[in-house]
Amino acid sequence: MVGLPYDFLANPLGVVRSTFEKAVASGSDPASFDGKDWGIIDLFNDFLSHQPTLSRVHSATLRLVQPNTLVRFRGMIQDMFGNELYVGAYKVFLLLSDGSVWRTNKFMDVAQFPIDSSADKRMWERRLLYCVPVPGQNAWTETSSEAFMNHYMDWTSQQREKRRRADEESNDCEVSGDEVQCSPDTKKMREDEHPSLPSLSHGAMAESSSSGMSIVPGLDGSFLVKIYDSLESDLKLNDVFEFVGVLASDPVPQVDNEDCEFFEDPLHHLPPNKVPRLHCFIHRKLAVQDFLQNNPIIEPKPHLVKEIRDALLRHLTTVLGNDNVAAHFMLLHLLSRVHARVDALAVGKLSLNLTCFSKENVSVFGNLLSLTVKNLLPFTHCIPLTVEYLNTTPLAPRKDYDTNRLVTGVLQLAEGSHIIVDETKLEAGTLNSMGVENARLLKNLMELQKLEYDFKYYKMEMATDIQLLVLSEGKSNILPADVVVPFRPSVVSSIDAVVEESLQAWRWYLATVRLLPHSIESEMQKVVENDLVAARQADRSLNPQDFSRWLTMGRLMSLSFGETSLSLEHWQMVKELEKLRSERL
Repeated sequence: MVGLPYDFLANPLGVVRSTFEKAVASGSDPASFDGKDWGIIDLFNDFLSHQPTLSRVHSATLRLVQPNTLVRFRGMIQDMFGNELYVGAYKVFLLLSDGSVWRTNKFMDVAQFPIDSSADKRMWERRLLYCVPVPGQNAWTETSSEAFMNHYMDWTSQQREKRRRADEESNDCEVSGDEVQCSPDTKKMREDEHPSLPSLSHGAMAESSSSGMSIVPGLDGSFLVKIYDSLESDLKLNDVFEFVGVLASDPVPQVDNEDCEFFEDPLHHLPPNKVPRLHCFIHRKLAVQDFLQNNPIIEPKPHLVKEIRDALLRHLTTVLGNDNVAAHFMLLHLLSRVHARVDALAVGKLSLNLTCFSKENVSVFGNLLSLTVKNLLPFTHCIPLTVEYLNTTPLAPRKDYDTNRLVTGVLQLAEGSHIIVDETKLEAGTLNSMGVENARLLKNLMELQKLEYDFKYYKMEMATDIQLLVLSEGKSNILPADVVVPFRPSVVSSIDAVVEESLQAWRWYLATVRLLPHSIESEMQKVVENDLVAARQADRSLNPQDFSRWLTMGRLMSLSFGETSLSLEHWQMVKELEKLRSERL
């Protein structure tokens, strides 16, 4: 059996150099490679086209990976730094002959060979993205190896700090010349501090050393991702991507080396030893389904969907103290998303305000509901709404022109994120200017699904798609939700541990059916129109927002059963839900 001609995993830069040299040797002009590659991306696409191969690519969230190897990183684009010029190709004169050969720096920070000041060079561009782990990403979305290694590295970093302090205080070691001699007891104590993990080799556990083992990612899990030959429209702020590329090996590029002409790194406030560089071969935008473990490729047939729906609804009803009405609205809320925008309206959203909570029962039902949502959705957040929180917490991103960076805020989130706002903690107080602005930002986010970014000299609105659930005593005056449902629990039920198979089915259900297409047939359109006219005649207080909400609920009710068109049965269920809700009001 013939093996692969290149070692894509262990030596991806070798693949880059070899294919570049072959392309130049075949007569291609290096100047033509600016903005496009010489077939290298197709090679990596072919190599990674099979899932077993992709699973062998180390995740960059495993804090210890070998530099210059192929790694992958999943994260959100938190900031975009524009383009960077670099020496993409240059000529190197051969010592043993009078000729010269072209080399490339693509997918590298530092040149493999010294670049003479008079050498023929080609300047190329690459895009710089500051990427962070997805805010609010829940632990169940991680693979078991990622979760284990993150836990292990957190533990070992604490042990290293303890050993460092012990070394500073210890008098058992003597320095003799270039050697350090310690007593046997001290040596044995330090050896005993290492955990016994037979699945990890000594090399895998080593810290930064001459062997080049690096600890990544940065202190906050961030990466500076360098993108090549990609359309600007492919990458947007707050999008979640999976990047596959090369982890840069050099902690700090030697930009002041006389033998190497690189432009000064404009990101001096993001040093490579704090924020590692990832040179990207391939990137793809991720959806919620990509974060599901063991995600089955199953067509959402109605009979299968109904079984899962019934089980999930029973679970939500139990969590909400046997309040079946609140559980139905909670299900529709979890399935909602912005699927269209008409003028300033975000069509498809269904924010929910559960009222009649108190400081006492929110600690029971609120915590249960928060835990349930965390177990069902990949990205979740909880905001304890207090006067102090509003007055002191930056919610919107702002531009810092001193560092030329976008400073993130609490509400800079990925599409599909879910926020629970606990308003029961809100007491009388005075809002300062930041508090007033934060209250306005939250209101706009709930009503318009837009968030203002503060660029100091101007504000810019960014479209969002974030589910918002408010828990409050009375109807929230700060956050006007689409649906207000008085919460009426009848019992505090004991919640049994949910088996993993059920959780996986519910996650798949919520991630899949919300994306189904939906339409209303002409016959049902007439039924809906007649019902809306009759409702308006019976209650003159109804407005277009109420009718829009009913249509959204009808769409979500159909989708909850796996149906792609509104049926009379599901429309009747929506009207019955609205009737029960109105009676509570």
